[in-house]
Amino acid sequence: MEFFTGLLRGMLGVSVMLGICYLLSANRKNINWKLVGIGISMQVVLAIAILKVPFVKDIFEILASFFVVVLDFTDAGADFVLGDWPDVVQISDGITGDVAIVGYIFAFKVLPTIIFFSALSSVLYYLGILQIIIKGFAWVMTKLMGLTGPESLAAAANVFIGQTEAPLVVKPYLENMSRSEILCLMTGGMATIAGGVFAAYVGFLGGSDPETKQLFATHLLTASIISAPAAIVAAKMLYPETRKVDIEHQKLDIPRQDVGSNMLDAISKGTTDGIKLAVNVGAMLLVFTAFIAMLNYIFINWIGAPTNLNEYVVNSTNGRFDAFNIQYILGMLFSPIAWLLGVASEDTMLVGQLLGLKTTLNEFFAYAALEGIKGELSYKSLLIATYALCGFANFASIGIQIGGIGAIAPGQRKTLTEFGIKALIGGTVACFLTAAIAGVLF
Repeated sequence: MEFFTGLLRGMLGVSVMLGICYLLSANRKNINWKLVGIGISMQVVLAIAILKVPFVKDIFEILASFFVVVLDFTDAGADFVLGDWPDVVQISDGITGDVAIVGYIFAFKVLPTIIFFSALSSVLYYLGILQIIIKGFAWVMTKLMGLTGPESLAAAANVFIGQTEAPLVVKPYLENMSRSEILCLMTGGMATIAGGVFAAYVGFLGGSDPETKQLFATHLLTASIISAPAAIVAAKMLYPETRKVDIEHQKLDIPRQDVGSNMLDAISKGTTDGIKLAVNVGAMLLVFTAFIAMLNYIFINWIGAPTNLNEYVVNSTNGRFDAFNIQYILGMLFSPIAWLLGVASEDTMLVGQLLGLKTTLNEFFAYAALEGIKGELSYKSLLIATYALCGFANFASIGIQIGGIGAIAPGQRKTLTEFGIKALIGGTVACFLTAAIAGVLF
């Protein structure tokens, strides 16, 4: 009975997400419903295969264990440079003698992972290994979904590399890509995550327990892969392709990029890029956390206290929210979506706030919040949240894509600016589709 209830909620969630894309479509009459059906079917088949079929599940667990081992390698480098920091540090507050527990040393454990994995990705690209994997995924999507070569390559690349790096894979084709192809490229970047931050999330959510790291690595890897066809479905519904293309005779060629003249050069370039990304992530989290604290101070002390809203929030949520703050407001706004995704009714407010934080700020901030409340969520709600947050779909990414893609394809800048919000909606819908489907399987 519980399975069928979950199935119905999952189907309702998928239907609502597709309905949003249909209502916002630029050309509803030209929506390719065959592509939509194939895309959703691919998600379901891939999810079942990865999570339920023993042979496939074993393969993906081996891949996931690779990322866990990578984290150990990163710790070795971080310990050498920064010292052997423990995973849990006890700090006295200096007044009452109470001890506050700082769970994870973010700066010394998570950010170094981004740097190392960026360098590792650069090496894999230099050796040609990453190109082979990307071309394999692109070939499958071209044959099954009828995509053009450039958009299938970009969609596949987004699974493994970032939303500013993936367009470089199709750089020679960018200026001549149709508006539908550009939106597909942008939506794919919004709906997936880069390999560097993927490894960081595994370490962040998994803590120091190898089994927990393995669990989150498997689910994050699954989420990033099955979000690729979901992004295509969302993009092609929001802006259907009207241009006729001879797909059968297109080649899936990946142009050689300047990743270094030799392996040491590739490691150096990857490390430099990783440092930029790590500093950017750390700085954004610092600033966003400070802004949230400032806004919470205003809401709690200037609005909640005089109006007794603080007490109302505590009583109405049974203490799960301690005041009238940003987290409570986002929880209220996004809790219906959390319910549609299959989250347990008692957890919808908590997961709703995470969905809001991810969309308005970024997924790293949302995962940081998830790490803090995961003990309060049911196992199913925790996994659904993990899937729903696994993508770059946030307002900041609009500027990142316009700046990054616009720099290598100036002729497409106008299209990029017009499609910023559409890509954000498409990427968000894709992540939610993935979460709804995954929720049915748990």
